[in-house]
Amino acid sequence: MRTQLKWSPGPGVKILGITLQDERNWVVSAAAKPVGICPDCGMQSRHRHGWHHRRLRDLPVQGQAVSIKLALNRWQCRHRKCERRTFTDSLPEIAAPYVRRTGRMAEIVGLVGHRMGGRPGETLMHRLGMPVSDDTILRQLKRSNQASTQKDTIRVVGIDDWSWRHSSRYGTIMVDLERHSVVDVLEDRSVESARSWLQERPTIEVVSRDRCGLYAQAAREGAPQARQVADRFHLVQNLREAIKEQMSVYGHANVRPILSEDAIASAKSQQRRARLAHRQSRLEIFEMLRALRQQGLTYSEIARRTGYERRSIANWLTSSAPRDRNRAALNPTSPLYFEAFLADCWKNGNRVGRHLFYDIKNRGYTGSRSNLERLLKVWREVENIQLDEPPPEMEVSEPVRDPDTGHMISSVVAAALCIKPRGLLTDRQARKVNALKQGSRAFAMMRGLGMRFIGILRSRGSQALDEWIDDAIDTELTAIMRFASVLRRDIDAVRNAIELPWSNGQAECQINRLKVLKRAMYGRAGPELMRARMMPLNHRN
Repeated sequence: MRTQLKWSPGPGVKILGITLQDERNWVVSAAAKPVGICPDCGMQSRHRHGWHHRRLRDLPVQGQAVSIKLALNRWQCRHRKCERRTFTDSLPEIAAPYVRRTGRMAEIVGLVGHRMGGRPGETLMHRLGMPVSDDTILRQLKRSNQASTQKDTIRVVGIDDWSWRHSSRYGTIMVDLERHSVVDVLEDRSVESARSWLQERPTIEVVSRDRCGLYAQAAREGAPQARQVADRFHLVQNLREAIKEQMSVYGHANVRPILSEDAIASAKSQQRRARLAHRQSRLEIFEMLRALRQQGLTYSEIARRTGYERRSIANWLTSSAPRDRNRAALNPTSPLYFEAFLADCWKNGNRVGRHLFYDIKNRGYTGSRSNLERLLKVWREVENIQLDEPPPEMEVSEPVRDPDTGHMISSVVAAALCIKPRGLLTDRQARKVNALKQGSRAFAMMRGLGMRFIGILRSRGSQALDEWIDDAIDTELTAIMRFASVLRRDIDAVRNAIELPWSNGQAECQINRLKVLKRAMYGRAGPELMRARMMPLNHRN
């Protein structure tokens, strides 16, 4: 049976002794084998100058820290043409120059820092018996990222943006779609930075991007040899937004126009009719639930038959009449609290968002500017609708209502149902689609176009794309015509999206991971550290 284990921090090192200090730290005394090769001239010296002692942290033993007290030979260089007079033996197999830990411990520090970050990594390293501060972990992580080089060629790259701060500052992420890994994280979102990054990599053959014109221009200028691919998900989303906008034009959006006295009166009367119809539908539902309850059915059986939640049914049947919904009172956090003042400013020509935000801020507004901009966006859309009236054959006198509940079908729901295939619709959704097709000719036309467009994307053939664009323009639906015109301007990238297998889905997943890391690092998520943690370790030397 062996009573002693042969242990060494590396080749050419002789163990002299091991002692335990403070019942927690092991100190290993060792001496390195003499080498005597000058790092400048490469000549071997035989003239010893003395000793040099280094203190290195090493892997722990049973959770206790280990320090190596290593004695290195110091030599004199007597070569006439060498400017160095003395030098110390270096042991690159054990530790890099001037560091305070061995290479194998430094590797673990880098792994922990890359996966966990600073403070969590510091806690784990202390528990494992390798005490390292969070600043040291992050410093080594950033240092290794600066010294790393990407030697592999990149053929297919995905480009997308991400936000340092929403609606204020954005960055750019580059993803190798073949290797499923991040290759770089840029600090800003600009044509110049993306173009220079692409120019440094002439091997790129395919650039996958979203519908952002900024990256399209950068790809044209920085990688003219590459084929651009528009993301299929964003194509479908853009079509959905166009359908939503078109349905809003024909009376399916809950807009609140405040432009003139007639517009205000019309909006109030329309809202009054909608409230009365909604109240009547709630009364019919209540009578139906009460009739089922009088038949002796339980709440669970009523829920199974009607499709409503059991808790909602119990709340309804506890009262003798349907309860009216309590509307929240307006407060200074809502821009509608200052509706009269904003309406006067709008009529007088003051329509700049930042100016109106400053004015109502002085009057006690405590909400955000983005909330105000959402209200102003609705007003601008209503004004555009009034300036560009829809054709008479497309007008809808009454909003389309849900056949099950009697509620008005919003433009958001209508747009989502418009691009959903018939086989994926539930029974209630199918009834909504049938009601929309019967009540709105525009919806019927857009649903036909939507199903054809999705079929073209899945067919992997772009022969029918030109005909689809022509048919979309012939509909004379403003939002659909605009969407088709944008497709024609970006026709090459759209064709490549249909024919090639590449998409920007991997970039979206990496952005989700980036957001998690950014929020976990709080204020320390700078560009250098973000790049070091996002790039995989196999991209480093």
